[in-house]
Amino acid sequence: YQYPFMFGLIVASCWCSLVCCSRIYMGMHSILDVIAGFLYAILILVVFHPVVDQIDNFNLTYKYAPLIIISLHLALGIFSFTLDTWSTSRGDTAQILGCGAGVACGSHVNYIMGLKLDPPPETLPLSLSSLTVTVFGKAILRLLIGVIVLLLTKVAMKKATIPLACKIFRIPHDDVRKARQRMEVELPYRYITYGMVGFSLMFIVPCLFHFIGLS
Repeated sequence: YQYPFMFGLIVASCWCSLVCCSRIYMGMHSILDVIAGFLYAILILVVFHPVVDQIDNFNLTYKYAPLIIISLHLALGIFSFTLDTWSTSRGDTAQILGCGAGVACGSHVNYIMGLKLDPPPETLPLSLSSLTVTVFGKAILRLLIGVIVLLLTKVAMKKATIPLACKIFRIPHDDVRKARQRMEVELPYRYITYGMVGFSLMFIVPCLFHFIGLS
């Protein structure tokens, strides 16, 4: 959508500041951690922004893209899990990687099936339409349905992956919280669960909206 540059800059700055401050307030990171993360994000943006279209095209069109995406994200997850003691950052990392892989695979399936869920490039940028009761009600309904589907997906995959991982690696699951701290359980649980959440977000939920006329 077309919106004023200053509006976008203010929103982005406020959002970034809230995220950074919340990490310090919650005791999850130090000020130095936040500064380093901010600078690292800028570095990633500088490196990948010129080739983001090529990467996106590869994810959508290459036949074996889902296999490469899943393998790469799993490898990054395993690499990041090499810690001496359990930490919440391990689960968060697997969660982010799984969600990213699910989103990329969902986009690939949309493209392969010819589902045009996005407006054509020549129609962009879109202009903001006037806010009516119908538009607002439709947006709220989409939000509620989408959140419910994603929550159900998360609960179902959590119920399935934790006992399965415990059974495969022969880990007692009487204490689920303790079992989840084991790398053998946490990696597949987080990765598969949030991978399916990302896939549902990009493929299942939009298809559902299209089917019930909420696109």
